[in-house]
Amino acid sequence: MTDDFKMLILKGLTETIEMVIISGCIALLIGLPLGIILVVTKKGHILEHEKLNRVLAAIVNAIRSLPSIILIVVLLPLARLVVGTTLGMKAAIVPISIGIAPFLARIIETSVEEVEWGKIEAALAVGAKPFQIIWKVLIPEALPSLVRGITISIISIIEFTAVAGAIGAGGLGSLAIRFGYERFRKDIMVATVVLLICLVQIIQFSGDHISRYLNKKRYKFD
Repeated sequence: MTDDFKMLILKGLTETIEMVIISGCIALLIGLPLGIILVVTKKGHILEHEKLNRVLAAIVNAIRSLPSIILIVVLLPLARLVVGTTLGMKAAIVPISIGIAPFLARIIETSVEEVEWGKIEAALAVGAKPFQIIWKVLIPEALPSLVRGITISIISIIEFTAVAGAIGAGGLGSLAIRFGYERFRKDIMVATVVLLICLVQIIQFSGDHISRYLNKKRYKFD
């Protein structure tokens, strides 16, 4: 294993992890409130607003309907506007974040909808305001499920980064295409595949462990 090989793999791994962390944080900042709004604005819920709900749902569905590679290409002009370039890791973060946010929002919507209505009614009965219900009832009750959903979304981001490698975004995906495929470096191709599998396994295991811990803790105090 040469020093050049080690440097290439380490650089690709570092870029992938950085893209996943930054894109994940941005997607969570967008997707969490969006998913909660999609729930609480439904008919009969605590902030009923059917028109807003329909508009947001249509936007989410429109973005989710686009294949990842097309979404990345379509959002490259926005990346240029935000970060000043359409190449490299920084440019890829913009379309990845926007592409994952609606997916995450739908997962969060599903998780929050699982909260028993009786607990919401109990909070309303003691005079809790909508924001208090969201912060103290919906999110805590849905937390184990939210963690599982966020875990799935992070794994989807890894897939996005691999696809973004096709347009020179950097990371393991770009490394696999530029060196493993185009230059017939089987050693690099195998290494990138193994590292991507390991990343997914680590994230899935961690997410499952945290979710189980939160679930046990919740039932302990119920």
